[in-house]
Amino acid sequence: MHDPVPIRIYLVDDQSMIRAGFKSLLSRDPRFQVVGDQGDPRAAVEAICALKPDVVLLDISMPGLSGLDAIELIRRGHPRVRTIMLTHHEGESFVTQALCAGADGYLSKDSDQAELTLAIEAVHRGDAYISPKVAGRLLQRGAVQGAPLETCIQSLTPREREVFQLLALGKSNKEVASALHMSLGTAKKHRENVQRKLDCHSTAEMALLAIREGLMGS
Repeated sequence: MHDPVPIRIYLVDDQSMIRAGFKSLLSRDPRFQVVGDQGDPRAAVEAICALKPDVVLLDISMPGLSGLDAIELIRRGHPRVRTIMLTHHEGESFVTQALCAGADGYLSKDSDQAELTLAIEAVHRGDAYISPKVAGRLLQRGAVQGAPLETCIQSLTPREREVFQLLALGKSNKEVASALHMSLGTAKKHRENVQRKLDCHSTAEMALLAIREGLMGS
């Protein structure tokens, strides 16, 4: 009788200690094989498309590219991958945005090891998984049964969200254009759209909103 093929996992988190901890935890379990990890979400997208893991564990708040926006890029290169958001954010707006973005699971970083393995196995077989603690809050607030909760961030296109994150870090139009490989005129236009949609007109306002929405570390 052959041993079952382990579930191949890729870890994406900008904190190296977090990645090391989860890698050590999962590597001790013969059901799982950690095939790679990365702190830079853009580099992670490339690696995932090449390695084609079964499941990706993905943080939400990472500099440069939110885990929410990374899902779309990952699925474009590896459509069959399953994704679990692994985060400290337990508010309903984060869960709603993650599920709308295509996440298969949502798990708090405070969850114990048993719940992590349950979530990985659930999404791998095609089921959705939301941490019971998070799901309980959603049900209490009516977010699961009602219409998806809207936040001002959700009005942004994926490209505008990237621009917003850079602006919130204090980047100039020229730096935004360089980082995202666009013309200066395009960067200025995106900035105008972002400021209009969010009603934020200073770097400080954008930074506070980005932290509140979980797109930057606080």
